[in-house]
Parts: sequence; C-alpha cells; structure tokens
Amino acid sequence: MRSFLLIIVCILQFVWISQASAAKNEFFEKGKVLFEKKEYEKSKFFFEKELVFDPKSEKSYLYLAKIFKKTKDDQLQESNLKNVLLLNPQNDEAIYMLTILKIEHFNYEEAKNLMEQFNEVCKLFCSKKNEIKKKFNKLIPENEKDNN
Repeated sequence: MRSFLLIIVCILQFVWISQASAAKNEFFEKGKVLFEKKEYEKSKFFFEKELVFDPKSEKSYLYLAKIFKKTKDDQLQESNLKNVLLLNPQNDEAIYMLTILKIEHFNYEEAKNLMEQFNEVCKLFCSKKNEIKKKFNKLIPENEKDNN
C-alpha cells in the first residue's frame, strides 16, 4: 500500500511539473506574438510571467529590453540587458543594444568596452559592426581622435 501511494505521488508530481513547464513556454510564445503585433504592454505581462517560472529566461529579459527601448525607458532597458549578459555574456544582440544605449548617453568608456566585447563575440549581429563604429566615432573625445 505504501509503495502504491509513493507511485501515485510521483506520477502526480511529474504531471504537475510537465504542465508548469508547458505553461512557462506558452507565456514566452504569447509574449513574442504580442510583441510582434506591437502590443507592448500585453507582451510585457507575459514575459514577466515567464520570468516568475524561469528567472533565467534570457529571451524574456531581452524582449523586455526591446519593449523598454520602444517605450523609451532607458533605465529598465539597461537593467534587462544587463540581466541578459549576466546569464549569457556572449549574447551579441544584448551587447549591441547596450552599446547603442551607451553611445546615445555619451558614455564613451563603457561604449568602448562594449564594442571590444562585441567584436569578440558577434555572431548574428556582426553586420552591425559598421553601424556601431560610425556612431561611436562621433563620441570619441578630441584628445583621443589622434590615437585612432
């Protein structure tokens, strides 16, 4: 009798875990669909819900950063990009977005460091190197232009 109960508990736990996992994936997918429809507030809700189930969801943080870029909330955009990079320091899209943000805020040193990091890891966004370089060149202080 005892082993029968143990088996039932294990089965129920397995079913519960698989349902939670399926729900988690649904949250991200629903958020992504809404993001593509430009329904940013609704999509934000689903990405945040995804993070409740999986605090290491790199994709959800990245999409939240994209939402905050669209809504012009630079602080939350930066915070979410930094979360992506904590989870995956090689995420070239997050490095690219953070570099552009630092350039827009005239943060020369951080932009320079991020550009170096981007050049080392770029995979999907290598085509953006020239764009970053052009924007960064406008940011270079006069006393350093001679060195470049």
